[in-house]
Amino acid sequence: MQGTFRFSFGPWNIHEGADPFGPEVRKTIEFNTKLAAYKKLGFDGIQLHDDDAVPGMDNMTPAEIIKAATELKKVLDDHGLTPEFVAPRMWFAPQTIDGGYTNNCPKCREYALERTKRTIDIAKALGTKNIVLWLAREGTYIREAKDPVVATERIGEALQMMLDYDKDIRVMIESKPNEPMDHTYIPTIGHAIAMGLMTSDPSRVGCLIETAHALLANLSPSDEMGFAMAHKKLWSVHLNDQNGLKFDQDLTFGAVDPRRALNQVRVLDQHGFGNNGEWVGLDVKVMRTQKEGVDMRHLDVSRKVFLRLLEISRSLDDAKIAEMVGTRDYEELNYYILDSMLK
Repeated sequence: MQGTFRFSFGPWNIHEGADPFGPEVRKTIEFNTKLAAYKKLGFDGIQLHDDDAVPGMDNMTPAEIIKAATELKKVLDDHGLTPEFVAPRMWFAPQTIDGGYTNNCPKCREYALERTKRTIDIAKALGTKNIVLWLAREGTYIREAKDPVVATERIGEALQMMLDYDKDIRVMIESKPNEPMDHTYIPTIGHAIAMGLMTSDPSRVGCLIETAHALLANLSPSDEMGFAMAHKKLWSVHLNDQNGLKFDQDLTFGAVDPRRALNQVRVLDQHGFGNNGEWVGLDVKVMRTQKEGVDMRHLDVSRKVFLRLLEISRSLDDAKIAEMVGTRDYEELNYYILDSMLK
């Protein structure tokens, strides 16, 4: 069963080039200019943080937030863009220095829950049921700072609150083992899937797998995707690449390890990813060295690499592979894959 592939990315994937060691090197591109670039690059979906959709939302009433999101929906429609998901940006606010849902301060936890409700309001106004949770600061720098039982329970309570607040939404947990925290709770997709069991409706809690996040946990991205698909929980992906166990690099998809990228494309395609409306998100960062005018090339290249690897995967002789697997001739299978990629 072949997959059906359509592509999305977030406005943060086009940026000014600042990093922890240096300032911006390119001028800011206006949000509406970014929107106009999507279709030209072959993308149909847009990913949004809540404050991408409604800037300054912390200083607005719930009604004002919904009104602003409704106006954005019209703009997205004019551009022919479908909102894939909305995610609460829970790592910029001063209230979330020590996390949101797991914060040791009750008022800060209350802020996190209220902010999440507003995120759901925005998603509903935009016409998407998907809420992504990247639990960025839900962790510790030192283990004694938080009780892991209590912290896990608080995340479960937040999930339950979300499901109760809107009966139509579904939550996709985007797990990551570290960064910005030294250690984060819910570090892998197995943890993410298990969190659904702490709610009254596990069918509405799934996951989003990012290539780099799996690699940071020293795991195989394609195996992680397969694990989630076996549980019917892979509802989105963020494809990129990574040079080892470093910071989250978000390199162009396939830039480091094309074979690893092939395996991701292949598992998605062979198991019908996208046939139920799932999107392929390309969460890739523009290189700091890129000049203005060519600072969207990484998105174009990542999409082209995915499609080229899809061609290669679909050109492989499944009967020949089955024969080699059946005789356990894995060295020949290894060469067959390499040879197919090097042609």
